[in-house]
Amino acid sequence: MIFSSLRRLALAGFAACALGVAVAPAQAQSLSAEQRSAVVELIKETLLKNPELIQEALVELEKRNQVAQVEAQRNALSAEKASLTDPATSVIAGNPQGDVTLVEFMDYNCGFCKRAMEDVRALAKDDAKLKVVIKDFPILGPDSVEASRVAIAVKNQLQGQKYWDFHLKLMATKGRINGAKALEIAKEAGADIERVKKEIDAPATRAVIEQTVALGDRLGLTGTPAFIIGDEVVFGAVGQAALKQKIEAVRKCGKATCSG
Repeated sequence: MIFSSLRRLALAGFAACALGVAVAPAQAQSLSAEQRSAVVELIKETLLKNPELIQEALVELEKRNQVAQVEAQRNALSAEKASLTDPATSVIAGNPQGDVTLVEFMDYNCGFCKRAMEDVRALAKDDAKLKVVIKDFPILGPDSVEASRVAIAVKNQLQGQKYWDFHLKLMATKGRINGAKALEIAKEAGADIERVKKEIDAPATRAVIEQTVALGDRLGLTGTPAFIIGDEVVFGAVGQAALKQKIEAVRKCGKATCSG
């Protein structure tokens, strides 16, 4: 009977430790030094005979961590709602008064962003009630930072469809995009290049990028493209259908994934 009780305590102690749950102090203090030693030995014996318990516990721990991460991300999205659509650090396309907002954090040198560009363009074109927000999130090196600085400076001149056309052309450009290449496309789009050059290194231009990168860090964004739809973050070029499904879900139930 004593051995059986100790085994149950051992298993409970292992489960608690593996899952990050504290053992009740009163329970621990009720054991003598000899009993505690026996519990340790039983844990060792149990794990050696049933090593799959470790894997099961780690799987459960990973599930709990994922749930906690999603919840933390949702809380961050709620807290940063205004920053996500701030026109000073964003490009607004589609319907500015749309009933659903699709936010994309992108990098001009991100291959998956280029692939997702067609999906975003099609959604903006086909959905008259969709608001699209583009945020420069240059995380793929100095070339990306240069390209984003040019894009931000161009945004001060070109508005609406003109800027959207510039953005799409820049995204459609093959090969590595740096400041020089971005300037070429800006000139073709009709921007005043001398003015753009003056604004590239302006404190305000740098601030836009710094603020967006900081926002991405607060939201836990680790790559591009990253889409914000309702209460969810969607990573990667998941395709037009997947994005559209979440947009419609927001319209239906206020969340990117409707339950039931």
